[in-house]
Amino acid sequence: MAPLCCIVGATAAGKSALAMQLAEARGLSIVSADSRQVYRGFDIGTAKPSHEDRRRVPHYGLDVVDPEERYSAHRWAHEAARWCDEARAADRAPLVVGGTGLYVRALVQPLDTVPTLDADRRAALEPWLAAQSLHELQRWCARLDPARSHLGRTQLLRAVETALLDGTRLGDHLARQQTVARPVRYLVVDPGPSLALRIADRVHAMLEAGFIEEIERLRAQIPAEAPAWNASGYGVLRQYVEGTRSRADAIERVIIETRQYAKRQRTWFRHQLPPSAVTLVNPLDEHAHATTLAWWDDAQQLHGVQS
Repeated sequence: MAPLCCIVGATAAGKSALAMQLAEARGLSIVSADSRQVYRGFDIGTAKPSHEDRRRVPHYGLDVVDPEERYSAHRWAHEAARWCDEARAADRAPLVVGGTGLYVRALVQPLDTVPTLDADRRAALEPWLAAQSLHELQRWCARLDPARSHLGRTQLLRAVETALLDGTRLGDHLARQQTVARPVRYLVVDPGPSLALRIADRVHAMLEAGFIEEIERLRAQIPAEAPAWNASGYGVLRQYVEGTRSRADAIERVIIETRQYAKRQRTWFRHQLPPSAVTLVNPLDEHAHATTLAWWDDAQQLHGVQS
């Protein structure tokens, strides 16, 4: 059976460039595992692949839902499995690329036992949850589902609402999952200490590309409570657009929040992936492209698949 190959790592680590090089060299399709890129219209601040990149390499998982819609790892996993099959049917092996670890894990582990929450009760609870600060959500999660209290806001929301509405811990449900039979290989992209500077550079590049103008346009169309606004940078820069933060303060805060998010991603990939299935690569290394090609080819040969 062909392995599922995943290129993962923190935001701004350099995943996309390596993935594009590999996809073009080996005739692959890319399946985006990014919880922010699923939303239509939220483009610059989520670092979506350009139209040129999408022309050169088929991409799945982009612009999947409207900004007002909630989108879960469970749903993504089901759709990603279909996208992978579609890529294979087109004679292009799928390459999963992204920084949302829970999405990747959902794809390689079944999630059928995750509880379905009552829609009406969930809608009634949502305004209260949305009003809670990150610190307050962490405090609630520490009491209700401690194993997940270190995660980001979206995961905290899901854990708290599951505990309150279903009376069970989401962490317990996920811990009972069994790994699927398909072998999985991970390429973890990490530039080391330079990541902090790369994040700052990318934020400034996004601003030059029209990040604030994108927010102004979206603000006129999308309600403030839409889940898509939770993507890194959007909420803070929206405050600048609305006049409640200075430009300098907003930019500094976006960089800080993005670095904090990247730290959580790094921690997740360091502790949640099986070491035997992981290859590390520094995108700044002169041999990074060669390492990426060798990682792909070795995975195919190991399981008797022609690259």
